[in-house]
This record gives sequence, structure tokens and C-alpha cells, in this order.
Amino acid sequence: MSAGRDEYIHGTARDEQDRLATLNRLLNRQSLARLLPRPGERVLDVGCGFGLFAEEIAAHVGPTGRVVGIEREAAQIEEGKRLIAARGAAPRAEIRQGDAYHFPLRDDEWGTFDIAHARFLLEHLARPGDVVASMVRAVRPGGRIILEDDDHAALILHPPIPEFEAVWSAYARSYDASGRDARIGRKLVSLLAGAGASPVRCDWPFFGACAGSETFDVIIANCRAILVGARDTIVSTGNISAEDFAAGLRAYDAWRGRPDASYWYCTFWAEGVRRD
Repeated sequence: MSAGRDEYIHGTARDEQDRLATLNRLLNRQSLARLLPRPGERVLDVGCGFGLFAEEIAAHVGPTGRVVGIEREAAQIEEGKRLIAARGAAPRAEIRQGDAYHFPLRDDEWGTFDIAHARFLLEHLARPGDVVASMVRAVRPGGRIILEDDDHAALILHPPIPEFEAVWSAYARSYDASGRDARIGRKLVSLLAGAGASPVRCDWPFFGACAGSETFDVIIANCRAILVGARDTIVSTGNISAEDFAAGLRAYDAWRGRPDASYWYCTFWAEGVRRD
């Protein structure tokens, strides 16, 4: 990412890093099942964060393959190293610090990757098409470009919580105010086509839970942490008062104790291939 309008609004504090690590553990299985990296493949993971998903990909491509992750934030890279070391494991992926608009690749690396992947990156960028175009350029002819991202309009809570829905809508408006796109998920196929790739598949991995399921508390807490972490931005640019923001969270906290609470959400996933 670059500075200014592409700033990651959730920050890089330890609480945010813990949230992202938990999110990785929940999502990586679904992502890998769709990515299907094969032994010997070369994979580029753009906006890789801690590099935890890149590490899992590296386990699948094996010693004859290679995984290069790109991450702008030095704090994310260092935290990833700590998490990997805490497992008693040696790093298997190479993580490079760099900007998503200017991939830190050597001239002889462009056009050599079998897969270029980005997850939860494009929603934070003012020019996502530029990044997808670079991903297309990074893969070999016939190589795969895989995009995973959010579409905030996909969230449904039942029974409904009007006070919380006001906060969630304000969250989406805060993206619009900064030139980002809170509904980019539905546009992933168009981004692939616009970058010169041939779209071949789309999907929406489920990321939800209901009261009583083993992942419910983690998913509900993750959503709350997202909003709390972005509170100042939401209140200042999302056309909601601090009082209404707080009321929305109180209603959400009360709702999560209902025996019939259900949280319906999905990520959006699209795959294309380089034509030439």
C-alpha cells in the first residue's frame, strides 16, 4: 500500500495483530481449499500481513516451490516472525517489505509466478486496478490471479439490530469518504477482466456462525474489534455520532447473548488466468 488515502484504518497495535492472527487461522483452510497450490509452484502473496498464509502455502508447494510475500508494514512482518518462531518453526516463505503499487520484484522475476494472490488488500486501496494489473504481469502466461476481499453489504445479522446496522453503514461510508471501496467484493471479476486477465471462477467462502457454534464467539468478537479499532475514522467520516456508535455496540453486545443469534457473512473470491 501507499500512504495517504491507502492507509490501513485499523492500525498495527498488538490487539489488532492478535485479531488478524485469529482471523488467519479461521480463513486459511477455506482459502487453501480454493487456491490449491501444487508442489513446485511459485506463488506471490501480495499484502501478506504476518505471512502466516504464505507460510501455509509454502508447506504445500514444498522445497521445490517458492513463496514470496509482500507487506508494507514492518510491524506486521516482525510480528509474523515472532508468531512463526513461537511455533518452533523456521520460516518457509520469503517476506519482502514493499508497496503494493510497486512490487519489490527483480526484473527477472516478473512473469514467472504460477499464482498471484491478494486477500483483504484491495478494499484498502484507492487504485485497486493498478495492483491487479501488476499481479497479472507477475504471473507467467496461463498463471492464476486470485483475489479475495470483503463486500460489506453482505453482512446480515438476525434477529436484526437497527442500532448496529447504523454503525455498520457508517463504517462503509468511512471507506467511501477516503476513496476506498467497501463493496469491492462484487467487483473482483471486473477487476480481473479490466487488468487483462480471463476470469474463470468466482465463489464466496462462508464466514459466519450462529449461537452455539464453536466459532461464534471468535467471529462476533472479530467484528466488534474491527469497529472499535476504526472508531475514530468511522465517527469522523461516516456521518454517525459518538453516542450512536456506542449505542450500536451496546445493542450488539446484548444481541450476542441471544440463543437464536446468527451472523451471516462471506468473503468474495475470484480467479482469473493470464492470457498471453
